[in-house]
Amino acid sequence: MERYLYLDCSSGLSGDMAVASLLDLGADEAVLRHALGSLHTEGFEIRISRVMKSGIECCDFDVVLEKDNHDHDMEYLYGHENKESCHCHDQEEEHGHHHDHDHEGAHSHHHHHDHEHRSYADVKQIIDSGDLTENARMLAHQIFRYIADAESKAHAVPVEEVCFHEVGAVDSIVDVISFAVCYDNLGIQKTFIPYLVDGTGTVRCQHGIIPVPVPAVSSILAASSLPVRIMNVQGELLTPTGAAIAAAVSCGEKQLNQFLIRAIGYGAGKRETGLAGMVRAMLVETEEVSERIFKLETNVDDSTGEQLGFLMGELFQAGARDVHWIPCYMKKNRPGTILTVIAREKDIPAMEALIFRNTTTLGIRRYPVATSFLERKVREVETLFGKALVKECIADGNLRYYPEYESVAEIARKEGIGYMDAWEAIVDACQE
Repeated sequence: MERYLYLDCSSGLSGDMAVASLLDLGADEAVLRHALGSLHTEGFEIRISRVMKSGIECCDFDVVLEKDNHDHDMEYLYGHENKESCHCHDQEEEHGHHHDHDHEGAHSHHHHHDHEHRSYADVKQIIDSGDLTENARMLAHQIFRYIADAESKAHAVPVEEVCFHEVGAVDSIVDVISFAVCYDNLGIQKTFIPYLVDGTGTVRCQHGIIPVPVPAVSSILAASSLPVRIMNVQGELLTPTGAAIAAAVSCGEKQLNQFLIRAIGYGAGKRETGLAGMVRAMLVETEEVSERIFKLETNVDDSTGEQLGFLMGELFQAGARDVHWIPCYMKKNRPGTILTVIAREKDIPAMEALIFRNTTTLGIRRYPVATSFLERKVREVETLFGKALVKECIADGNLRYYPEYESVAEIARKEGIGYMDAWEAIVDACQE
């Protein structure tokens, strides 16, 4: 079974909402805390709790900073609509190259007078300092690269010269790394995001008043070709970190029409926007979609054995799951062959093209097939005669071993022993 993530972002998306949804899906909190505790940075703690949003219990992920911030100060963020002027920082902050727009806290912004900054290089070093898996580390770098590229465009400076305000940087780093760790911990292979949403109006930032979607979000959306819907809501629903996370993990496909839901997680936002105020994450399995199996069948009465033998090799080479034929009697009692091919839905065009090219048939029957599979994996084992590949299956809670034909044949030829002797030697090695 393929394990996919389906993200419903119809209320918006921010870093903390995304992390909370994965924790609610079942990501290991202990693994996350260990990863964050290993970072070479401080000044924060995380709080994980349960809250109600629109009558639904959600996970809430909160990065608590030592410095003051205005993550959820609605008057600060939006209380400027009718004012002639807005709060501005000193000249260095107005004209320096820095990260002007915080990414977290379910659509948040920080505001303080400190002159502490972190460069993009500093952020990368912090990510590299943590005890993360290689996949989690790569994803964290990819997400923050989207953020850095967006800030680079917004401020017209090279990426390596982008700086991030201390408070916003810590908040963003924690959310980005937390998401990457949880995503990797869940073993997600692909992510579907139908669309993102954002609001309208303006929001206050380090530089002053800027329009929604904010420039960083607009740049990320443009770079990733993610679809966005503008809702009739005053305020910001999509933060740069939320957009960067979506850009980094989205597979680019907009819709997944049929799937089996294995788990559902709800990640709470912090603001009241009139929408549901949550992200819904679904862990789904899609064997029936991505691995839907079909049987292709045709009757042939004037193709030679050589032609059919060649065709079988071509079909397997093109990805057929199985190919076989059965003798039959056709019209006018002519002897013929029923050719049957088992193939994935996506491979049907290639299979049919090969059949038409290499036989005289004029038509092919096509049937969807319901399938059941044993849980299995292929692994390499060390035997008395060298290495061999084996399918390891689980049936009724018991392990079964099926040596791969090529491995058995290679050992039999090399050692000058019978096929079954080689087969048994491989199975014995597995059991040992």
